[in-house]
Amino acid sequence: MFIEKNPHNIKAAELVVGIPSYNEAERISYPTAKASEGLIEYFGDKTSVIINCDNNSRDGTREAFMSTTTEVPKIYISTPPGIKGKGSNLRNLFKKSCDLGAEAIVVVDADLKSITPRWIKNLAGPVLEGFGFVAPLYVRHKYDGTITNNIAYPLTRSVYGRRVRQPIGGDFAFSGRVADIYLKQPDWSQAVAEYGIDIWMTTTAICHDIPICQSYMGRPKIHKPKDPGESLGPMFLQVVGTMFDMMIEHVAFWKEVKWSKPTAIFGFGLGEMEQPPPVNVNVERLYEKFQEGIARHEALIKDILSGNHHRKLTEVKTLTLRDFEFPANLWAGVLIDFGVAYKNSLKKKEKIMEGLIPLYYGRTCSFVIESEPMTIQQAEDFIEDQCSVFEHAKPYLLKRWFE
Repeated sequence: MFIEKNPHNIKAAELVVGIPSYNEAERISYPTAKASEGLIEYFGDKTSVIINCDNNSRDGTREAFMSTTTEVPKIYISTPPGIKGKGSNLRNLFKKSCDLGAEAIVVVDADLKSITPRWIKNLAGPVLEGFGFVAPLYVRHKYDGTITNNIAYPLTRSVYGRRVRQPIGGDFAFSGRVADIYLKQPDWSQAVAEYGIDIWMTTTAICHDIPICQSYMGRPKIHKPKDPGESLGPMFLQVVGTMFDMMIEHVAFWKEVKWSKPTAIFGFGLGEMEQPPPVNVNVERLYEKFQEGIARHEALIKDILSGNHHRKLTEVKTLTLRDFEFPANLWAGVLIDFGVAYKNSLKKKEKIMEGLIPLYYGRTCSFVIESEPMTIQQAEDFIEDQCSVFEHAKPYLLKRWFE
């Protein structure tokens, strides 16, 4: 159930743009206005609506959204007081979009500073041409999205066999049929109701053989950047925990997958190539958190890792920051060992995830050091090489998973 404000009494819409939010009063007007411009400019022959799916924000988000001047009508829906999470917002959006009979639904983040009207065209267009799910493709700073670069992309690619560069990009599009599929899924955990939703949507689409493409946005994603050593919060636990949950749920699908295949790209090369804003990363802090976390979770980590991986990690731990390197092949093995431990554990899943966090700090520290002299394109090639390492580790995953 959701709380709804529908001043134009909209009963049907072919196109929906959804903007999930929680306390985004200062930022939501900009993506709302650009969404309206995109809908009018590129899809003026379609009935459309913009929906703010909110978490009962108390900072005036609803008022800021509804008072934004737009040609396209707007609807505000909200979770009841006390119900939080982006996933909860999007579940309401799935339901409302199905009620409206929408052909295509676009989702954009409420804190976007770089969205243009063309983003709406590039996301909705492929759905109207027959794709069921569209992931974004944009230029990002090499230090922006370290969970994506070091976990979500390489693990999704190697496990499920699809190269989706931004599986937790935040800006998506999908068909009304796919919204209905999402609504009917039984695996709606608390993590999916929060930050786990993006990877859940991508993985569910892959495992249901939905036609998938990526769409080039033409501009970098500019939003509230975060230092990975300072702002991890619950996102890591929810995203990676959801990935492990999905591996358990969809093992029949991925156990047959050997190598990855490319995913079609829509509109590549549109617009000027802009440089994304810098992201500052404190490598000293990442290194400290790696060392402190390993010391704190030493017994758990030793219990989870294979003997070989634990010996290699012990060697990595002795390195000074100046000489620090956490190799990609060790990182792939560590993630597999933790995924298997997560699968086999009934009661201590959260402790397992907490033990993985310092190792993620170590891999991120190594990634930042190694990619520091690289251009954005060189860093992309570096990430692709890491993905290849993950794909070559797939036999080890299968061996460990089924032993």
